[in-house]
Amino acid sequence: MTATPKPPYLTGHYTPVAEEVTATALTVEGSLPPELTGRLLRNGHNPKPGVTPTHWFKGSGMVHGIRLRDGRAEWYRNRWVQTPALDGAPYMTDRGPDLTASAAGTHVIEHGGRLLALCEANLPFELTRDLETVGAYDFDGKLTGAMTAHPKEDPVTGELHFFGSSPFPPFLTYYVSDAKGEIFHSAEVPGATASLKHDFALTRHHVIFIEGNVTFDPTEHSGIPYGWNDQQPARIGVMPRGGEGARHVRWFSIEPGNMLHVANAYEDGQGRVVLEGPTVDREGFRLSWNWWVGAPGRGSEPVSRSYTRRWVIDLADGTVGEQIIDDLPVEFPTLNEEYLGAENRYGYAISFPDENGFGGYGVVKYDRTTGARRIHRVGDARMPGEAVFVPAARATCEDDGYLLTVVSDLKQDASQLLVLDASGLERIATVHLPHRVSAGLHGSWIPDSGPEADAS
Repeated sequence: MTATPKPPYLTGHYTPVAEEVTATALTVEGSLPPELTGRLLRNGHNPKPGVTPTHWFKGSGMVHGIRLRDGRAEWYRNRWVQTPALDGAPYMTDRGPDLTASAAGTHVIEHGGRLLALCEANLPFELTRDLETVGAYDFDGKLTGAMTAHPKEDPVTGELHFFGSSPFPPFLTYYVSDAKGEIFHSAEVPGATASLKHDFALTRHHVIFIEGNVTFDPTEHSGIPYGWNDQQPARIGVMPRGGEGARHVRWFSIEPGNMLHVANAYEDGQGRVVLEGPTVDREGFRLSWNWWVGAPGRGSEPVSRSYTRRWVIDLADGTVGEQIIDDLPVEFPTLNEEYLGAENRYGYAISFPDENGFGGYGVVKYDRTTGARRIHRVGDARMPGEAVFVPAARATCEDDGYLLTVVSDLKQDASQLLVLDASGLERIATVHLPHRVSAGLHGSWIPDSGPEADAS
């Protein structure tokens, strides 16, 4: 009898980690800048041994942490997020959805002194500083639905802006939490549809929602009930910030496509809203979806067909300009988050092989002023994760800082934390981790912020 092949999201770079470990005094090649004092946390889907989820996104979340201090790599630890779904509890029950039955495997952030593991269909889960699970967190009862895995912290006010989306009314609810973690505003956004809204954008004066051609599909049986629909209009919603903003949201039609992750958005000198990020067309979405669900014939390596687009929305005359600004297949765009919502010159992303197998994995830097693109190739059989930007302590330029990325190395069956100079993409240091870390999704740098920072 021929054994059923494993789906691609359980093989190669994505082979799940089988156990939780804690390791100290990690080996460092090169010199870690002493100012890198804090923790890099990264989340991703990592089902337990023997569990085969029906979709990559259904795999249980595992958070990996790396503690740096004073030029040393003090520890690494990884922990599953202990949600009901980790032990097989279903999301849908006789009483409706269980918002605590979360994979909790998409992102991990800190806000208001709390570490939160996020997955967009559910409540966030709070973690301790040592990555142990505290439990589901609902902002003291003020969050009554799901929370996006991509909240935005305003670098000026410290407020956390986020939304909850649903395939059923209300389709879109917008929230704002103050810097201490207290929700002080929420509103249903009129005109929204069941289109998948994974990410959004924040500018100094507006909140930007993106609805693409991927929408609720009750015939999809992978456990993630969404699919491409040519009848679903692609649109951008522009909503003024402030208490009455939802009453004034405007929706603008755009060309068909779908965006998972926003690079940035801002208002230009003419007051127009500029939005950028990688997008896919119908075929590009099919390539990704077939890998995510383990469709027959898909290889172990994900391929991509994405295009970085720029939209310029003129609110005065109601028009939208749209152009492709780069055709390199990339995902996981990041930036110096001090420029979130303002015009940035530099952006970063991870490159993937295209649908013909050309190109490869690397860390990409974009110069939006000159149009230049630089790639740091990580090497054969090596795959970098999302590159998190950490500003230098005495930065004088936007790109004064470091990029931190966890690399999966199949040849060595190992992983390393790679520290790059964000200015020129040169390698500064490599931290060797105690085991191979499966390729994952998003994470955050949590700097030490005072005497309350842990000393472990």
